[in-house]
Amino acid sequence: MTLNRSIRLPALPLLLATAFAGPATAESDSTAIDGPAKESAVFGGGCFWCVEEAYDKVEGVVATTSGFAGGELENPSYEQVSSGDTDHIEVVKVEYDPERVDYRTLLYVFWRNIDPFAVNRQFCDRGRPYQSAIFPEHADQRAMAEATRDAMAERFGREIGVEILDFTAFYPAETYHQDYYDKNPVRYNFYKSACGREDRLQEVWGDEAEAYAMP
Repeated sequence: MTLNRSIRLPALPLLLATAFAGPATAESDSTAIDGPAKESAVFGGGCFWCVEEAYDKVEGVVATTSGFAGGELENPSYEQVSSGDTDHIEVVKVEYDPERVDYRTLLYVFWRNIDPFAVNRQFCDRGRPYQSAIFPEHADQRAMAEATRDAMAERFGREIGVEILDFTAFYPAETYHQDYYDKNPVRYNFYKSACGREDRLQEVWGDEAEAYAMP
């Protein structure tokens, strides 16, 4: 069956998730962190299912949680965010062990898992919820994020669509969104392929596409 991407694909994440979802709760099933406090980082790269998959492959990342950031509404639902009625962006909170992986590496992975030129969209998903963004949690993270964005603008010789926004709050998405790529591989891989994510990443990044470590 041929898909009409302009009409049907932007709704795929909602359709695929809710068709098989149980009761929605704003809880995360990501792995709990024991021991010394870890550091965290927040990234928006389009569909949070795909961003979560990318960071779960990174050595030193100890937990990932899909959720929302950037808007004023507290504890928004997926339906509220995806409708475009809030200013929230789909994001992933990445908790990591700084003795095993640093923020610079997380930024390297971020860039190579997005289309850096897109504005208010990523791949087939369109609208503010799919804006690519970095949410620095302190001044050091902001400085590194801005430096990498400048480097990307110089590398490609064109304007970069990624926003760097103040981090204020993170709200976890409903439980059925957490680890979706792992729990629902058939439906996830259909969405990812139909959305053109892998093809576009190859077009932009070549051998660097979908990196999960620095060379």
